[in-house]
Amino acid sequence: MGIFSRFADIVNSNITSLLDKAEDPKKMVRLIIQEMEDTLVEVRSNSASLIAQKKELQRRITRATNQEAEWQDKAELALNKDREDLARGALTEKQKCAELAGLLSNDMEQLEEQLNLLKSEIVQLQSKLDEARARQKSMALRTETASSRLQVKKQLDSNKIQSSLDKFDQYERRVEDLESQVEAQDFGARSLNDEFAELAAQDSISNELEALKKKMNNK
Repeated sequence: MGIFSRFADIVNSNITSLLDKAEDPKKMVRLIIQEMEDTLVEVRSNSASLIAQKKELQRRITRATNQEAEWQDKAELALNKDREDLARGALTEKQKCAELAGLLSNDMEQLEEQLNLLKSEIVQLQSKLDEARARQKSMALRTETASSRLQVKKQLDSNKIQSSLDKFDQYERRVEDLESQVEAQDFGARSLNDEFAELAAQDSISNELEALKKKMNNK
């Protein structure tokens, strides 16, 4: 029927190959999907029209067949009444009905062939459409991932991170300098506790010295 004449390159080809040749694969996928969806709408509309024609043809075939049977009955009735002229006329009408039923049956066969072709083309197109949608999702995910990686790469390759690390080093050195200053202030300074501790140590040494003197005198 030529329904896919403008779209045969996609239906009969590999979508991956088409995308590889495209300058903008993302845009190409959108166009492919849009074209497929539009074509599906068109094909289904044609299918609905053909189905309606099939039903009408079936009604006409049934009517012609019934009329053929009716003229057969009339011909037999006319012969029973010795009216050969009427019987001949009835058989003539019967023949016309039979010829009409035959023509309609041929039309029915052609219409069914067209419907079968449409069904086959719809299956092919739906398969390609599913493939294109899957590729679209995959490309969207890959694009997002690549963009994120590119941003990280740019950050790593820039001097901003190194500059920040250098500043951290400077801050750490400043803190160390402050700590050193505090330690220098504390160096040599004696607290009250230190004074009492020293007195206690002197008392202990004096007591030990007196004990040593007594021991020596006793000897």
